[in-house]
Amino acid sequence: MRRYLIIAALVIVALGAGVVAYFYFFANAPGVTVAPGASSNLPTAEQGAVPTTTGQTSTPSASSAPSPIVVSARLVKISAGPAVPGEAVVDIPAQNASSSPDTTVTYIERQSGNVFSYQVGTGVLTRTSNKTIPGIEEASWLPNASLAFVRYLSGTDFSTINTYALSANDGNGFFLPQNLADLAVSSTSVLALASGVNGSSASLMRTDGTHSSQIFTTPLSSLRVSFAGKNQYLAFTKPSATLPGDAFIVDSAGHFSRIAGPLNGLVALASPSGKWVVVSYTLPQGMQMELVNVTTGATLQLPVATIADKCVWAADNSAVYCGIPMNPPANYAYPDDWYQGAVHFSDRIWKIDVAGRYAQLVLDFQKETNSSLDAEALAIDPSGTVLAFINKNDGSVWSYKL
Repeated sequence: MRRYLIIAALVIVALGAGVVAYFYFFANAPGVTVAPGASSNLPTAEQGAVPTTTGQTSTPSASSAPSPIVVSARLVKISAGPAVPGEAVVDIPAQNASSSPDTTVTYIERQSGNVFSYQVGTGVLTRTSNKTIPGIEEASWLPNASLAFVRYLSGTDFSTINTYALSANDGNGFFLPQNLADLAVSSTSVLALASGVNGSSASLMRTDGTHSSQIFTTPLSSLRVSFAGKNQYLAFTKPSATLPGDAFIVDSAGHFSRIAGPLNGLVALASPSGKWVVVSYTLPQGMQMELVNVTTGATLQLPVATIADKCVWAADNSAVYCGIPMNPPANYAYPDDWYQGAVHFSDRIWKIDVAGRYAQLVLDFQKETNSSLDAEALAIDPSGTVLAFINKNDGSVWSYKL
């Protein structure tokens, strides 16, 4: 009898520890408000539920993916979509000395959450993961495309933000704390931001979710964060056309240095080294964009303008590629109405050369395809040979050889 009582006591203790762990890691995370997207295909699983793998357990093959459409020798429509904003473009070493290296574009299908990989050189598209996570809103990839941190809403009122580490090859994943306000990923670390009514707190952890340590705290409760070189970070207030925002460089000790603002509709994008930051903002006469030298504080007004979220830096910091709208519609609040899907752009892709201080037209999408492009989630490979992007108009995935 005594042995049964001991066993029962141990079971109760274990259950209690589980409840404590749940509330420590998830329930006590600072809350944020996120508006559900227009799509009705949102996850209905219980919060924290592990995504499932559908179908048979056989290795996915190229036959499970639709065929890409070659528009020209340089432009390919990889998928009709819709795809999750956020993809990885990676240079793959040659298998042997006589082979040429290839570049792959890896992305996630929005409807299913399945992962696909497109080889630019061979034109082969392969489904690499069958794991099902419908309703993903965005994905942040490791630079080697082995893992994506995906974010989606759950709960009866879709008020819970889940962040799940999704393997590109059907490997095991894991959850990060719920209700993170923002997330940034590097090759070795994940920068996670939690925000609440009392401010924000940023933590740095390994890419496997372990060894989390606090980087900074701030009374600012509405921030976005990213890496800005080694041991420093970029933080800026969430943009609004009607409110002035600021951009800051945060050092490893958590000290904030303002580099831009206050400016309405401010959005910022740091170069890989952290030396340069592209800043976009809104004036009564329209959108503006400038280049900020973080070291000197000097600013350079750019001859083209867009929302900085429609740009990507080259790996060597020499240039930034952007989707630049042609004649953006008037009487809209930028960037708010663009984020909310109330307005769409017709873009061309431009390259802004930092050293030469000039802008060069790279791709006239409408001329190539007879359709419009609203570019988002731009990504470029480390060697600077392939640019990938998603057309916000229909969610299709494209690659372009530079």
